[in-house]
Amino acid sequence: MKKLNLLLIFFASALAMNGQTLEECQRAAEQNYPVIKQYDLIAKTRDLTIANIDRKTWLPQITASAQGTYQSDVASWPDEMGVMMKQLGVNMRGLSKAQYRMGIDLNQTLYDGGSSSAAKALAREQSQVESAQTDVTLYNIRSRVNEMYFGLLLIDERIALSSNRDNLLKNSEDKLASMYKHGTASASEYNLIKAERLSAAQQLTSLQAQKQSLSKMLGLLCGITIDNPVKPADVAISSQATNQRPELQLIDAQMRLIDAQEKQLGTQLIPKVNLFAQGYYGYPGLNMFQDMMKRTPTLNGIVGLKITWNMGALYTRHNDKTKLRLQRASLENNRETFLFNNRLELAGMDEDVKLYRNLMKQDEEIIGLRIDVRKAAESRLAHGIIDVNDLIKEINNEHAARISQSTHEIEMLKRIYDIKNAINN
Repeated sequence: MKKLNLLLIFFASALAMNGQTLEECQRAAEQNYPVIKQYDLIAKTRDLTIANIDRKTWLPQITASAQGTYQSDVASWPDEMGVMMKQLGVNMRGLSKAQYRMGIDLNQTLYDGGSSSAAKALAREQSQVESAQTDVTLYNIRSRVNEMYFGLLLIDERIALSSNRDNLLKNSEDKLASMYKHGTASASEYNLIKAERLSAAQQLTSLQAQKQSLSKMLGLLCGITIDNPVKPADVAISSQATNQRPELQLIDAQMRLIDAQEKQLGTQLIPKVNLFAQGYYGYPGLNMFQDMMKRTPTLNGIVGLKITWNMGALYTRHNDKTKLRLQRASLENNRETFLFNNRLELAGMDEDVKLYRNLMKQDEEIIGLRIDVRKAAESRLAHGIIDVNDLIKEINNEHAARISQSTHEIEMLKRIYDIKNAINN
């Protein structure tokens, strides 16, 4: 256990040093989510159910019983037969109305018509359905991780850009401080650029607090420390790829469960063969004539074969099969509805990716122009052609253009990985 703890600590430290990828966060969140324990519970329940079916079907079923009765009437000799017996010196007392017995019944299945096999198959398919439902629950965790992960990346981008703007403002502030010292700039111009820099620093502090809060939330969800999320690669992925969503696998599992139910339905009409044995100690026994003369308990036993054929299953068979057919039709409708909605969702995300790619191309050109304008403003300010307000405006315009570019890039990456997530690729 100590070695395992050390390994986990080392793994967490490695993640912290090298950064945490989206895939690592998703895996960690799935392993950390409490519902992961359901898999083990489902497997244990399935194994116990199958073991119980085997014991109930193929092990001898033994029943012990004891009873005492007092009857209003019992079998007896006709009066004429009783008189004749007395004349022969035989005292025929007849059966006592007080009767009692203690016994054991044993029943051993020899052939169950496939009922136990069908029941075990049903138990396995039921566990598959429960596991698939757990898969769906865990899959939904990915969406939550994606939202927070890309939100964290966006904040990181804005922190970096805010630091860049802070450096630009600090450089301009230093230049104005020198100009103010030499009398070529006024105190108000110096104070204006300093106030703008302090305001930018304040925004940076706010962004860092937001990052800390979101990192903590994502870390709690994943069970690891998240302090350095790695921007995922811009990968090419087609929305036409094979859809492997767990919702579809759940529908497949439910279909197999219906197949197992139908097979179990068929076994209800097959005769069953059982070996049985009954033994009891009591009065009266199997020798009725002896018990009429002697009212003493005896040991008795019966052994035999029994064939049973439950014809009652025929009464509901048609309706039961119709119900299963309707359940299949309902599942197929669910599948079609899910795929239809999924295609609509993917089509929208595909268009979003195309839009963001086009916007990013325009962003590059806009940023280049904003940089040129800002540099020109810095030069004109140094020569006293424009005032500080104009420079601040151009610095903020360049900052806004960079934020727009980073936002478009993060949103594009998020859409790409949303598509990947939407088809579970």
